[in-house]
Amino acid sequence: MKLKVNAKLDGGFMPMALVCREMRENTKDNGQDVIVAVERNQGYTYVYKTRIYKDNTGHDEENCKFIDRIAKTLLWVAGGYKITVAGSKVVGEYVKNTFCHGGTRDFDARFMERVYERPFEVVVTDLENAPKEKSSASPVGKHLDGCRIGFDAGGSDRKVSAVVNGETVYSEEVVWFPKLNSDPNYHYEGILNAMKTAASHMPRVDAIGVSSAGVYIDNKIMVASLFIKVNDDDFEKRVKNMYIDVAREIGENIPIEVANDGDVTALAGAMSLEDNGILGIAMGTSEAAGYVDMDGNITGWLNELAFAPVDYNEGAMVDEWSGDYGCGVKYFSQDGVIKLAPYAGIELDENLSPAEKLKVVQNLMKDGDERAKAIYETIGAYFGYSLAYYAEFYDIKHVLIMGRVTSGDGGEILLARAREVIATEFPELDKKMTLNIPDEKARRVGQSVAAASLPKIR
Repeated sequence: MKLKVNAKLDGGFMPMALVCREMRENTKDNGQDVIVAVERNQGYTYVYKTRIYKDNTGHDEENCKFIDRIAKTLLWVAGGYKITVAGSKVVGEYVKNTFCHGGTRDFDARFMERVYERPFEVVVTDLENAPKEKSSASPVGKHLDGCRIGFDAGGSDRKVSAVVNGETVYSEEVVWFPKLNSDPNYHYEGILNAMKTAASHMPRVDAIGVSSAGVYIDNKIMVASLFIKVNDDDFEKRVKNMYIDVAREIGENIPIEVANDGDVTALAGAMSLEDNGILGIAMGTSEAAGYVDMDGNITGWLNELAFAPVDYNEGAMVDEWSGDYGCGVKYFSQDGVIKLAPYAGIELDENLSPAEKLKVVQNLMKDGDERAKAIYETIGAYFGYSLAYYAEFYDIKHVLIMGRVTSGDGGEILLARAREVIATEFPELDKKMTLNIPDEKARRVGQSVAAASLPKIR
């Protein structure tokens, strides 16, 4: 595999985008179609069609590894408790024995079981019986009529806005410590007090929108780091329906919409840019993502790209939590910077925290250090190729990057190298995709105001 734009400090990088392209090219004359589908709540189904080598022609191992990466990606892009593999019994049986309790993808299966509260399963079938696409995408957000509360639950502060016909009449930001508290009452009272304060600045409350880190299904909290100290029993009894319960205290039958903060960030970008098809990616402690589709909808997908593979190289760095290799969290986060530092010839004090190690590299970047520049150029190459892979699953018009890794000159270098990759390797994407660091215009719609716009007033 030859890259036209190299990842300067990582000679082993094998971009998933090129793997997909090569598989399609190599199987033009001797391949078979295969469909991989993932099903989540309410039967919503994402369907991906590709081509692999024909079964039992000496390429079964290659086929299995390739579809393993695709199935893994689909789970973390769209979410689901069921994978269907149609068109290849060999690959299907491999996936069934991999994505299961005790299998190589045990982490993924168990995580999805928790999110969707269903046993995880893999179905193998023929192409004629492959599932059909079923989308939950609907116009969500950009509703600014009436009197609305917008709440943004951050890990270190919480923000709330009172919004009347699109105008913010009140907003506040309060420091809190949700990740340090095991008593759910701390979280409940904090959220309730914020919303009551916002409500007191309006004649009535017509709708409530919430932006919060984590996974949300039908406004229920399924997995969220804000409640990391809460035990499982309290989570089930007192946390899962917390936003729904708080809304009831504010008033009966008030429509509420809870969305992942990454999606709300993308929505805020869409409102500011007055355009759609936005993939937002934050590079900080981890890789966070959100997406607004070409019709301006939030899709209900997980968009947990930190766990989606971007590097096909089995020798790539392994994520400690999921136990898998080549996933975005080790490429587009402070960990991505730290892992490249020794290859650039930069020694970092092991006693420093990850955030402090990142700061060392950023300070070197400020001083014009060529070693630091090489780190950002490498991450930029990673990013350009990974965006082309994300484009296999998302229809993207604008990419917004944010987060502490992208601050300063390093972010501009990263972006320039990513643009070079897209222009050189994927000219068809270069014609339709713009890459940006949000400017003040793109930031003017606050997260809590965008959250306020989520629900439609009945």
